[in-house]
Amino acid sequence: MAKLSKIGLDKTLSEKLATQLNVLLSDYQIFYQNLRGLHWNIKGNQFFELHAKFEELYNDAQIKIDEIAERILTLGFTPLHTFEDYINHAEVRVGKNISNAEESVSLVLESLKVIVVVERELLTIADDLGDEGTLTLLTDFITEQEKTIWMYSSWLNK
Repeated sequence: MAKLSKIGLDKTLSEKLATQLNVLLSDYQIFYQNLRGLHWNIKGNQFFELHAKFEELYNDAQIKIDEIAERILTLGFTPLHTFEDYINHAEVRVGKNISNAEESVSLVLESLKVIVVVERELLTIADDLGDEGTLTLLTDFITEQEKTIWMYSSWLNK
């Protein structure tokens, strides 16, 4: 019989899941910092609209970051917590000195697409593990993000 964690999940598969959740955590940390930069640096005639939207997105990302880190802890592992770790594990591209509206929204979309792909990969691992907690968390994230991708794609008229 497999060794079970405190919450009754296979320890080996839980470690694999936690490792991948740390990738997601890293992606979210980069996404969050990108959003802060976009919020601070946006210029042009869409300033007021996008300044507010980027703030909404980074506030939401901050909540998700905490939920991901707490899920890793619940699984019995340690969340990454240094910028060096985030840079080394993230798949989301770092955006720097972006102030143009279209380039800003494009970075948001590119980042969300990366994040959704990582989340879908995590769904498979969580499903194999029978981890309803992680499945629910990720399903809720994906549902919301797909709508956000649609809305920002519409804003870009793509």
